[in-house]
Amino acid sequence: MDHSEQAGLGPRRLAWKTVAETMKRRVPLDDVLEELAPAEALSPRDEALARAIAIVTFRRLGTIGRALRERLNKEPRDERLMHLLAIGAAQILFLDVPDHAAVDTAVALAQEDPKLSHAGGFINAVLRRVAREKEAILAESDSWLNTPTWLEARWIAQYGEPLARKIAEAHRSMASVDLTVKEKPEDWAERLGGVLLPTGSIRLVERTAIRDLPGYEEGAWWVQDAAAALPARLLNAKPGERIADLCAAPGGKTAQIASTGAEVLAVDRSPRRVKRLEENLARLNFKAETRAIDAEKLDEPAFDAILLDAPCSATGTIRRHPDVAWTKGEEDIRKLSGLQSRLLDKAAALLKPGGRLVYCTCSLEAEEGERQAEAFLARHPDFVRRPIEPAEIGGWAECITPQGDLRTLPFQLELADHDRSGLDGFFVARFVHKGTA
Repeated sequence: MDHSEQAGLGPRRLAWKTVAETMKRRVPLDDVLEELAPAEALSPRDEALARAIAIVTFRRLGTIGRALRERLNKEPRDERLMHLLAIGAAQILFLDVPDHAAVDTAVALAQEDPKLSHAGGFINAVLRRVAREKEAILAESDSWLNTPTWLEARWIAQYGEPLARKIAEAHRSMASVDLTVKEKPEDWAERLGGVLLPTGSIRLVERTAIRDLPGYEEGAWWVQDAAAALPARLLNAKPGERIADLCAAPGGKTAQIASTGAEVLAVDRSPRRVKRLEENLARLNFKAETRAIDAEKLDEPAFDAILLDAPCSATGTIRRHPDVAWTKGEEDIRKLSGLQSRLLDKAAALLKPGGRLVYCTCSLEAEEGERQAEAFLARHPDFVRRPIEPAEIGGWAECITPQGDLRTLPFQLELADHDRSGLDGFFVARFVHKGTA
């Protein structure tokens, strides 16, 4: 990076590249950011600003897109120009950034790009108009505006319009940061200034650098959404049991299982993700066998229990990863539901007679949740569902389905501080093999 360049240009350049590449390649924003950030050599603070700009661009992409289209005579052919306008508008409308900084840096970024150097005046005019008309733009922002129409239709069909609208509205807020602690959650909640949730997780109230918090270095806790912490608890692992955690990275659930004294095999197909899982376990001082292998190729039967956190569309994490709404489609759900079925069948084959299987996805889609559970039971008459009881999840009965599965929705877990409410959308089903060990 040229240290003599205009102040604030680096983070905007990284945000612009990240948004453009995420949309072009249809891959997770965090993966793109991790790939692109080293070349910019930004400070942690500037990198955090780049991420914040990119995240809010996706979180409010519907509002931003409409605001820009209404102020353009004709939409530019160059998608990168539209992405540059989008990150500028995101700062003006939704971030605590001076309007002139958002406008001037967008113009400067265009001028350093040979294909867009002619567009400086155009960018200046459009973004200044967005700034002038900010109040009017925000006043007409509808609940559904920031949800792609294909997801809107799916959620209305599955949940009904009132609940579906509440899901869409929840996605307009940032996700809170939750922690799972090894022991003494009440003490750690007080020490960290957090809120102890009914499910046992700690929700942080203040946003601060995770590594700077008490307990990080000694591995007293790890970051894990309150919903994501439930599946491993519902496995009810016991000391000495042999348990497989399939699709395990980044390792939060592996850590939960290891903390019980069980012998854990953590499997993930990505060597890079397995390395991160191992680093996380080392910080927490937990032991688990790890293996970088496709779970479908695992051939070690006789596990007492298996946790399958299956690859999915991740539509339950849109509050945390708003790019998911704009990078996934119906075809992804079809492909992933097929993979989920195969992984469930594989898990069933790896269990001892009488063994336990917990299946979960961070998806709001029935094909990846409720329908998947029913289809598994139909294919495997040697398994039965073990219903989840409210007492197992802190008495939180509203998220248990009539069938006894767990279905969390992003607007649930309401707290007095509305900005700290909500959690990831998860589906969890628990099955037991009928045979006796």
